[in-house]
Amino acid sequence: MAQSPDDVFHVYDTTLRDGAQQEGLSLTVADKLAIARRLDEFGVGFIEGGWPGAIPKDTEFFQRARTELDLRHAQLAAFGATRRPGVQAADDPQVAALRESGAPVVTLVAKSHDRHVRLALRTTLDENLAMIRDTVSHLRAEGQRVFLDAEHFFDGYRSNPAYALEVVRVATEAGADVVALCDTNGGMLPGELGDAVTAVAAATGARLGIHCHDDTACAVANSLVAVDAGVTHVQGCANGYGERAGNANLFSVVAGLQLKKGQVVLPEGCLAEMSRVAHAISEVTNVAPSTHQPYVGFSAFAHKAGLHASAVKVDPMLYQHIDPELVGNDMRMLVSDMAGRASVEIKGKQLGYDLSGDKDTVGRVVNRVKQLEARGYTFEAADASFELLLRDELAGERQRHFQVESWRVIVEQRAGGEVVSEATVKLHAKGERIVATGEGNGPVNSLDKALRLALEGLYPELAMLELADYKVRILEGSHGTGAVTRVLIESSDGTGAADGTWSTVGVDENIIAASWHALEEAVTYALLRAGHQPPRGGE
Repeated sequence: MAQSPDDVFHVYDTTLRDGAQQEGLSLTVADKLAIARRLDEFGVGFIEGGWPGAIPKDTEFFQRARTELDLRHAQLAAFGATRRPGVQAADDPQVAALRESGAPVVTLVAKSHDRHVRLALRTTLDENLAMIRDTVSHLRAEGQRVFLDAEHFFDGYRSNPAYALEVVRVATEAGADVVALCDTNGGMLPGELGDAVTAVAAATGARLGIHCHDDTACAVANSLVAVDAGVTHVQGCANGYGERAGNANLFSVVAGLQLKKGQVVLPEGCLAEMSRVAHAISEVTNVAPSTHQPYVGFSAFAHKAGLHASAVKVDPMLYQHIDPELVGNDMRMLVSDMAGRASVEIKGKQLGYDLSGDKDTVGRVVNRVKQLEARGYTFEAADASFELLLRDELAGERQRHFQVESWRVIVEQRAGGEVVSEATVKLHAKGERIVATGEGNGPVNSLDKALRLALEGLYPELAMLELADYKVRILEGSHGTGAVTRVLIESSDGTGAADGTWSTVGVDENIIAASWHALEEAVTYALLRAGHQPPRGGE
C-alpha cells in the first residue's frame, strides 16, 4: 500500500481505546463518535477506535463510523491482537473482525518480551514470531495497512535484546508499515529509552513508533526523546488519559514537537484548536480538566506573584515560554495577597478598566485585596467578586442595585422524613421595599430562590440565572464547628456560551452567611452583565 505525501510523520491518538481504560472513565458509542470528531478537528492523522470483535461497543463504533463520521484529517485504526497460537490468521475470528471493521488501518498488538510470550501467551518464541508474520501478511493481502505495537518492548529488549529485535524485523518483513515500541509498564527514563530506540533503528532499519505510559511522569519526555532518536510515529491520549498513571499526553507531545522542535506535525491552523478540543473532550468524558495541565490548562498561563506581574506588564514573554494564543489559550492575571500594582493593572485591563494613570485606586485595590484575603477570601477563582471590588473602589462607595434589610432561613424536617428549607428575604430596590419567600431543598437553594423572586419583577433577566456550582472549604488554621468557611459560587446566564459563567466568593464563620455573600454578589454581577447600572450616592 503506497504511503500518502503527508505520511512523513504520524500523530496517532488512542484515547478511544487505551485512554478509555482509565479508572472511572466510561464511554458510550455516542461519546466515542463525538471525541473522534474533536480529534479530527485537532488534525491527528490516526484515531484508534477500539477493539472490534472483542468488545461489542467497539464493533458498533466502527459500524456507525462508516455513516456518521466524516473525517477530514484522520483515518480510523482498528486495534486487535495477532492470531491465536496454532490457528491460521485467515481462520481466526478475531482477525476476521479486524478485517471486516472497515478501518483502513489495523494496529496489531504483539508480544516482544520473551517472558510474556511464555507466561501470558503460553506458546513458544518461534510460534509468536509466526503469529506476527502470518497476521500481518494476511491483513496486508486483504488491503489493510498494518501497524504493530510491540508490547513491553523496552522491558523485553533489556531482558533478551536479540528476540525483541527479531520481533521488529519479522513484523517489518511481513509488511507492517510501523512498529511502535511500547513502554507498556511506563518505567523507562528518557536517557535509557533514547539509547534503546537509537540502537533498534540502527539494527533493523524499520520505521519505528513510540507508545509511552506515564508511570514515572516521563511519558511526554520519553516520546520527544524517541523522536530525536528517529521515530516518526507517536502515540498518545487526549489529556493524558489512560490506565494507572495514564498515557503520554498527546497535546503536550504535539505542542513540544511543533513549538519547541520546529517540527510541523499537524495541518495548518490546527494547533490553535488544541485548548478548545482538550476542554471539549473533557466535557464528553465527564472528567474534570486539570487546571494545571501544560499548554491547555486554565492555569497554564496564569500569573499570581507581584514580581511576575511587574515583568509581564513590560513583556508577557518574560514569564511565559510560548504565546498562549498559539495553542488557543489565554494569559490570566490572578489577584491575590501576593499581587502588586502591576497585577491589579493588568487584571483591570483584562476586565475592561484602564488603571494605568490611577495609582491611588490601584493602591486601594491592592490593600483591599490583601485585607480580605487575610480574612479568608480568594479572588483567583472569583473574577466577578474582584470586578465588583474594583468598581466600588473606582466609585468611592459600595454600589449595589438593592439594599438588604434582612434575611433568614428555616430548616424543617417534616413527618415523612423530608427535609426542606424556607428562606425569607427583605430588601429595598428602586424605591420599593420587597419581601419574598422561597422554598428549596437546602438553605442555599431557598435563599437563591427568595432573592431572585424578590428582584425578578424589577429585573426580569434574573429568571435565566442559574446556580451552576457550589464549593465549600473550611479554612486552615480554624478548628471544629466554629471554623471560618469560604464559599465559591459559579453562576450561569443559561445561554451555554463560553463566557456565560462567572464566579463569586463569600467568607464567614457561618456557612449560610458566607453563601449569602456569594449569592448577593452573583446576582449583582448578573445585573451588571445585563446592562443595569446601580444607583449612586443613595439614590
